[in-house]
Amino acid sequence: MMRQEEIQETLLRLCKHYGEQNWWQSDNKLEDLVSTILIQRTSEKNAKLALAGLMDVMTVEGILGLSLEDLQERIRPAGFFKQKSQTIRELLIWLRENGGFEVLARIGTEDLRKQLLELKGIGPETTDALLLYLFDRSVFISDEYARRLFRRLGFGNFDTYNEMHAVYCNVLEGLTLKQCQEIHAVIDEHGKAFSKSKGQLDESWLR
Repeated sequence: MMRQEEIQETLLRLCKHYGEQNWWQSDNKLEDLVSTILIQRTSEKNAKLALAGLMDVMTVEGILGLSLEDLQERIRPAGFFKQKSQTIRELLIWLRENGGFEVLARIGTEDLRKQLLELKGIGPETTDALLLYLFDRSVFISDEYARRLFRRLGFGNFDTYNEMHAVYCNVLEGLTLKQCQEIHAVIDEHGKAFSKSKGQLDESWLR
């Protein structure tokens, strides 16, 4: 069996075990875009509180029309509000200048990834999350939970996001977009469960 097939089968077993997560399934891509920034380094509860502070201006022009100070105050519950406010503004300016989601949907994945990485405050993990959930690209997110899981299963030992990305960026090739989205979600859910169990969670069924 090819290594890629083995990994895919393992990850699909994980999906079956946890069931559908349906992350980032709102009807408003702009809300999801902003939420992707707000949820960095904070809880889902705090990110939702910050998002609620923007709902009355939830358009690209509405948010960009806010003063920087007003934007910072509205998203204060998410923490790191000064950095996040600048990242949100830069991301929305980029979105507007490039014609919005419909136009950007026609750009190749690697080109789109490069453009996102050039934006201030958008690192590789956030970039790939945006590609996967907002721009519907079947990418693999090499976050900390994924690196820990692969290390425990013997699929490789990677210290950084970019190290794992270089090896496994195409590991989900051939799977559907929905499968790719669910795989990222269940890796994170499993990682949280493993952490709560203090490493006592049985993973023998995954091997």
